[in-house]
Amino acid sequence: MIITYQGVEFFKVQFGDTILAFNPISKESKFKNTRFFADVALVSANHVDFNGVENLSYNGNDPLVISGPGEYETKGVFIKGFQSKTNYGGKERINTVYIVVLEGMTLCFLGALSDEKLSPEFMEAIEDVDILFLPIGDDGVLDANKANKLAVTLEPKIIIPMHFDDVGVAGALKKFLKEAGEEGVKPVDKLTLKKKDLEGKEGEVVILSQSN
Repeated sequence: MIITYQGVEFFKVQFGDTILAFNPISKESKFKNTRFFADVALVSANHVDFNGVENLSYNGNDPLVISGPGEYETKGVFIKGFQSKTNYGGKERINTVYIVVLEGMTLCFLGALSDEKLSPEFMEAIEDVDILFLPIGDDGVLDANKANKLAVTLEPKIIIPMHFDDVGVAGALKKFLKEAGEEGVKPVDKLTLKKKDLEGKEGEVVILSQSN
């Protein structure tokens, strides 16, 4: 599995010939968007910074778009969405938290989550989290302190911070790394993982450089 960061909360996750896109940036957003084909697009909140599925079609082929709570299965990927909320963009709106299982690994994508209290249904469904995509930028999503507390609760093997600095409040990443006791972490261009690579990891923070 290869994970790259496209900015804001936009990630490309590729395994074999299958590509997932999380929270693609729309053409209507003020942030730079990236075009590539994806088999599956997961959208956590209906906002132009997260719902740019139009950028993921290619040669007449469109992605399967998942944009709300429910259970889904496609191409060997198992997805569960749980309703939460976000205050991003200045008003409260629905945010969907996703649990995604592929290649024997569990990804938890929190999207633009603003409330660290997750639903009982989510807490009952979540077991071992291998990779946690965690918003840390404040200004409508979790701040560094709340984000770190939630990460400690969920006990992921790897934490990938998102939605910080250019999007959130200045210095959010620095604050989060201090909260997490990971101040020496340096950004990397991509994260390449197999299940066996997760052995022995507990809350390791991986910062991905924006690829576009």
